[in-house]
Amino acid sequence: MKILLTAVNAKYIHSNLAVYSLKAYAEEYQEHIQTAEYTINHRIEFILQEIYKQKPDVLCFSCYIWNFRYVQELIVEIKKLLPGIPVWVGGPEVTYEPESFLIHYPMAAGVMIGEGEATFRDLCKYYLEGKNQSLTQIPGLIFRTAQGELVRTLEREVLSMDEIPFCYKCLDDFKNRIIYYETSRGCPFSCSYCLSSIDKKLRFRSLNLVKQELQFFLDHQVPQVKFVDRTFNCNHEHAMEIWRYLKEHDNGITNFHFEISADLLTDGEIALIASMRPGLIQLEIGVQSANTDAIEEIHRTMNLPRLKQVVSCLKQAGTVHQHLDLIAGLPKEDFTAFAESFQEVYGMKPEQLQLGFLKVLKGSYLYECRKEYGLLYQEHPPYEVMATNWLSYEEILKIKLVEEMLEVYYNSGQYEMTMKVLELTEDNPFMMFLHLGEFYERYGLRAMSHSRIRRCEILLNYIEEKDPEHHKLYQETLTFDLYYRENMKSRPKWAPDLSEYKELYRQYCKKGKLTHLEPFWYDMEMIQNKKTLTEYPNKKKEKSFYLFSYEQRSPLTGQAGVQLVSDGGKHVR
Repeated sequence: MKILLTAVNAKYIHSNLAVYSLKAYAEEYQEHIQTAEYTINHRIEFILQEIYKQKPDVLCFSCYIWNFRYVQELIVEIKKLLPGIPVWVGGPEVTYEPESFLIHYPMAAGVMIGEGEATFRDLCKYYLEGKNQSLTQIPGLIFRTAQGELVRTLEREVLSMDEIPFCYKCLDDFKNRIIYYETSRGCPFSCSYCLSSIDKKLRFRSLNLVKQELQFFLDHQVPQVKFVDRTFNCNHEHAMEIWRYLKEHDNGITNFHFEISADLLTDGEIALIASMRPGLIQLEIGVQSANTDAIEEIHRTMNLPRLKQVVSCLKQAGTVHQHLDLIAGLPKEDFTAFAESFQEVYGMKPEQLQLGFLKVLKGSYLYECRKEYGLLYQEHPPYEVMATNWLSYEEILKIKLVEEMLEVYYNSGQYEMTMKVLELTEDNPFMMFLHLGEFYERYGLRAMSHSRIRRCEILLNYIEEKDPEHHKLYQETLTFDLYYRENMKSRPKWAPDLSEYKELYRQYCKKGKLTHLEPFWYDMEMIQNKKTLTEYPNKKKEKSFYLFSYEQRSPLTGQAGVQLVSDGGKHVR
């Protein structure tokens, strides 16, 4: 008999921790269990064909926001081809309204509710050992009887984290993919938009086990390990011990990603992080809003002044990539207030600022209050908000423009110098991105795939309208940005001819394509090193030359190392 655990991931680089964890826990039935991973980029027909070819006797799906519509369609079609196969589902998309799901999908046998490891093992026993027990004896299920009646069994007790086996003993399946790892489950906080706040049974994996498993990743030089702990630093002793271990056993290669509450970091934790190898860890920090009314309304606990202080300290240390999150569509936050939140968070200058939109998740407190807040949201996953009592759909669309431009011109890290100058044209960077997005929309440039050079050309066209007086400056910052990231194969048409600098090239570019020399009229060091500019840099009387080194990239941003080698004809290197 074959039991197939199926995952449909958002991207190929992702892996599905859930299916591997379920399989590892059902150790005694390993020979009967197989896993299959696909992505939402696969055609439904392809996934259907692949599942059919495997001819499973029991089929299980892991259900999340990003794959739920795929799973729904697959369940309908696979039952036509394999009518006798029991289909089970689990995961957050079906845990909170399982009866509704089973009514809409009568071809499904049942739902595994909540934490699935022990429930899945009991299901394996049920199917593999002659069905000597009844499904009613398995906690954590809702299933359909032969008569079509829905039966919900007892709630299952959560597992100790130490009972969950390590599922990465063989890394062959995870080449070129992100490893997901957890040392805790549950969350001590009560953010009303989040499903993690429902599980108050916060528990941790023993540190001796965690250290053994981290060493496994380090020994195998895994490129990246993402901790899925909801608020990793809610237990200071636990966090400090892990961070200390990673620093002491750093292999110089592996990067570890943590989701934290920055305002909870102690001075000792900050000092430890500041002493790490740049790039050893990266931090995702959920700010969500800088608006006090919105933060209070969603029952979130956050000390914004402390958060800003911590982000600033870590930025000065220069050892950690910081990823800050904002959510548009929260209750009590209108368009103007959100623009102010954006300005506040953007001003912290994280390496990445993710602008997301509120998702009204089944089971969350916000879902229960959806009428009170006037939440209009998508009927199907990802259940994204379209309007609230405080935001119209038209305003949401404007924020969408900001999100799009933010991703292209800020989060990509490909226009760092130019953005520093363009910011001077607006009091609030939110409006800078909005106006740029409206320019894209006005000229039909959205929903198209543009090259980096083309993005630069569009930006220069925008500058002709927005800040024509400094057009030459932007040409130079864009040239700098292009070579900051890579030694360009095609030279931008606005850049100067380099043929007259052959002698300088021979002098400085002795490593071929690993270096590039570029002349500039404007003071690029002033733009590069100042976190905020009070005025535009002045054009120099003579050109300065900067050497880009692609062997000396920043471990945090990937930008090339840059050195001023000749200033106005004077050699400074």
